[in-house]
Amino acid sequence: MKRISTLARVAAMGVVLAFGAMGGQAQAKDQITIDLVNEPATLDPHLQWNPDSYYVYRNIFDNVVTRDDSGKIVPQIATSWERLSDTEVEFTLRDDVKFHDGTPLTPEDVVYTVERITDPSFGSPQLGQFNKIIKTEVTGPHKVKMTTDGAYPALLAQLVKLSVVPKHVVETVGKDEFNKNPVGSGPYKFDTWQRGVQVTLKRNDDYWGDKGPFETAVFRGVPDAATRVANLMSGTADLVVTLNSDLAQQVESSGRAKVLTVTTERVAYFALNSAKPPLDDVRMRRAIAYAIDKEGIIEGILGGYPKPVGQLLSPAHFGWVDGIESTPYDPEKAKELVKEMGDAAKTPMDLATSPVFDQRVVQAMQQMLTDIGLKVNIEMTDMATWLQGQQKESDVAPMLTFSRWSCACQDADGIMFPLLHSSSAWARANDPKIDELLTAARSELDEAKRQALYGDVNKLANEEVAIVPLYQAAIIYGGSKDLQWQPTPNESLFLNRMGWSE
Repeated sequence: MKRISTLARVAAMGVVLAFGAMGGQAQAKDQITIDLVNEPATLDPHLQWNPDSYYVYRNIFDNVVTRDDSGKIVPQIATSWERLSDTEVEFTLRDDVKFHDGTPLTPEDVVYTVERITDPSFGSPQLGQFNKIIKTEVTGPHKVKMTTDGAYPALLAQLVKLSVVPKHVVETVGKDEFNKNPVGSGPYKFDTWQRGVQVTLKRNDDYWGDKGPFETAVFRGVPDAATRVANLMSGTADLVVTLNSDLAQQVESSGRAKVLTVTTERVAYFALNSAKPPLDDVRMRRAIAYAIDKEGIIEGILGGYPKPVGQLLSPAHFGWVDGIESTPYDPEKAKELVKEMGDAAKTPMDLATSPVFDQRVVQAMQQMLTDIGLKVNIEMTDMATWLQGQQKESDVAPMLTFSRWSCACQDADGIMFPLLHSSSAWARANDPKIDELLTAARSELDEAKRQALYGDVNKLANEEVAIVPLYQAAIIYGGSKDLQWQPTPNESLFLNRMGWSE
């Protein structure tokens, strides 16, 4: 704990902010400027859902259903739904929705959207979230029926993040051009994308639902967190994302802006590539799990904002089971296991990371693993490269990865299946028993039985150290004092749920 606290103080001392004079709002009141960590990797909602992309495109597109600020699943494109059988759900769609080019949104667009994202040749990293849907068909003027491969209780939770795209546009221009000039039906229209500078959206004044309060929204990629805070303090940004606890304290004490925070569904974890030696030996995986001091990281570096978890879920997810504990912090046991492994433990291991992650945490974990006798090198890449590396076959994927996962669905299937099932491009585990339990859980309609199955998965994953769950992440934003907005556990920046105070 003492070492980690010292690391945090050193990191804090290294932050130098050059605050400009207060300039009121970032621009005029009809514009909001938001500083992200990186520019979006894509604006095609079926290609990625990393935070910087997700923050932007969720305002361009409507989803089949959505969640309100309390977390309840509520209508969006679908006004209602009916379960016809264990494997069939019929949706009634709105009849007054238009895409930004003025074309009505039809049931055929919903069918096309599902078929596009579930087509393996399309290569969506979200495929594992939707591949239980085996058929989607138009059943009436404003009705669509989805058929799943077996019962699929997480269907609605997953459809919360399924953005509907216009069939006629995508088929005409193709995937690459659609990414450059996306057309949706959401409260904001795509305007321009100055690569490396900013994405600009314009309010959709013909939107069928709650209209945005800002005429223009500007999203900028600002990798350095101190610079994001400086922009907030000087009034050149209205909302900045992903602050650490030290910068949050500076924002809070300045009186020039405010801190907005929420404990989210996002879970921080340490992934171990068991396909590569020495991580194919459970003793090495256990040694790493014993070596990581979760409490020390949370209290000594992260200001106590996150909450430790012993399972690959947060209390915000369906499937959370109280009382599950993971490997405790015990560096002496870790050293014993490393010594027992002999020369195999001397293999250098790369720890993949990106600037979007808190590097104080990454460096602390590197030090913890070094302290037990391992050779760990930090491999830093930009977010786009990091994402590509994570979705490769295990024999070429990184050996170690610190990451934080959110499916924006608040359902266990959305995090545990992609990170633990061997069929997923994201998963580094390959355990037939875990696969069997996950498959059973995503087809169990009885909620109590389904929750018990996820408990079994987490216990087995902890025993085999398939992955090391760390903590339920708290997301810290900095906002203008005039900005009215309440962050939610699914981390959506819905512009039409924001506003300026009078």
